[in-house]
Amino acid sequence: MKLLRKLLLPIVPIYYLVTSLRNTLYNVGAKSSTSYDFPVICVGNLSVGGTGKTPMIEYLIRLLKSNYHLATLSRGYKRKSVGFVLADTEANPSTIGDEPFQIYNKFDDIIVSVDADRRHGIEQLRALEITPEVILLDDAFQHRRVEAGLNILLTAFDNLYSDDIVLPTGNLREPKSGANRADVIVVTKCPDQLADAAKKNVIKQLDPITGQEVFFSHIGYSEKIIGLNEEKELGDLKASQFTLVTGIANSKPLVDFLNAKGLNFEHLNYKDHHEFSENEIENLKTKTLVLTTEKDFVRLESDFKNSNTLFYLPIEVIIDRSFEFNNLISGFCKFSK
Repeated sequence: MKLLRKLLLPIVPIYYLVTSLRNTLYNVGAKSSTSYDFPVICVGNLSVGGTGKTPMIEYLIRLLKSNYHLATLSRGYKRKSVGFVLADTEANPSTIGDEPFQIYNKFDDIIVSVDADRRHGIEQLRALEITPEVILLDDAFQHRRVEAGLNILLTAFDNLYSDDIVLPTGNLREPKSGANRADVIVVTKCPDQLADAAKKNVIKQLDPITGQEVFFSHIGYSEKIIGLNEEKELGDLKASQFTLVTGIANSKPLVDFLNAKGLNFEHLNYKDHHEFSENEIENLKTKTLVLTTEKDFVRLESDFKNSNTLFYLPIEVIIDRSFEFNNLISGFCKFSK
């Protein structure tokens, strides 16, 4: 794959020009964007996957749900349905996508919806009998037909967009200049204790424009693992080997965390949003204990209804200067109504 990407290097200038032209047309008003008179928050990135958008959406839900009637709207990647879909009791990863289904399972007091056309999705949400007061857009930074009131751009600490180039050789969906549309930049998946000097160096590399706020976050892992019928202490896994299953863009932080805990495991690593085959599932059922991510868990749980061997490790986003970050988000919602 790396060799193929290098061979595709001559295409990079073409991709760059096409995406730059598209952004320019929106920037000068030749293509129209719709803005809104209520709070719309977009969480996105410049890179292809792996920056932690879903955990950030969950962070915002926890921050805002007690004060506002919330809705999330995403594309619903790899779902089998089309158009606008509201999550309900019949929802599953096939109908709304694995990440929206994960959010729907976790938060029963918000609206979860999917629509590849975010403008249409917002129109449908605002037409509901109980209208959401705040809409969170998941992975919509490149969806220029919608102009969110607040754009939160994520970039992973070990894969900054400032060090990358556009597809197909690099991982950027658009040129680095697209970062100028962000109001807030969050550097995700940082080491737990990141020195101020290192933060200053990252900020220097990102070179934010005037008015952009830069925050740093890291992943907080639970000390418990959760299954269909029970919970276990993570430390209990030291007694024997288990199987780690990941179908996410970047499993390295999780693997590093488990290794640091001194745990003994085999790692079955699949591509992001992997659809498990019958043979793969049958193989997993032979394992003594399977530990996975929450996103993978929601895709696998229906096949493990009669088993007590499938568990996931909960995570959460921990943001440095969280007081300032929370006030920025809350202030935007308060004054955008």
